[in-house]
Amino acid sequence: MAGHSKWSNIQGRKNAQDAKRGKIFQKLSREIYMAAKSGGPDPSDNPSLRMVLDKAKAANMPNDNVNRAIKKATSAGEGENYDEVIYEGYGPGGVAVLVHTLTDNRNRTATNVRVAFNKNGGSLGETGSVNYMFDRKGYIAIAREGLDVDEDTMLMSILEAGAEDMEVSDEVFEIYTEATAFTEVRDALKEEYELAQAELTMIPQTTIELDEVKQQQLDNLVDALEDDDDVSEVFTSAE
Repeated sequence: MAGHSKWSNIQGRKNAQDAKRGKIFQKLSREIYMAAKSGGPDPSDNPSLRMVLDKAKAANMPNDNVNRAIKKATSAGEGENYDEVIYEGYGPGGVAVLVHTLTDNRNRTATNVRVAFNKNGGSLGETGSVNYMFDRKGYIAIAREGLDVDEDTMLMSILEAGAEDMEVSDEVFEIYTEATAFTEVRDALKEEYELAQAELTMIPQTTIELDEVKQQQLDNLVDALEDDDDVSEVFTSAE
């Protein structure tokens, strides 16, 4: 994971996402609904639901919204059906782009994703064209402000918890885990530290540095994709 910091990217996009808070809550409601419908309403017995609830808490999603989505998923009747579909493509400068969606209309979503790529200097690829360039990892961030822990102590903590790697900056400890170990590591670290971020994510194996013009084009592409109601997450291999 050397040389790749998610934290700066997370912080850099935070203000833009704050402006889209209502849309974020809508997407999270859909994820909560799906997790509760497939695995039950009790997060202690449903790791997928527990993970989405952590995301909702980090986004300051109101409890009423959360409870409404869970109740809807566990009510009698067929309810709504969503498919998880991954789109792969290339952005400006040949950057790999992965788009995770949750949709009740594949044709609509495919069209919207293709238009976003075409209008912003990218192109939609075939299934498998870029997915292999990413690794599924658990990602945990612990802010250093007010935390009286040195790097060696934190490294021992994360290794004992079962994590595999750590990057350190002035602001944050960034911890990476195997996807299968994420829940166990996260729960162990939560007993000792306050977690600023905890999620399963896609980490690019290599990154591409873009010039200012292409970086702006990529930002526009990601913004267009994230504005789509059906898009849940966007990952790129940009530096």
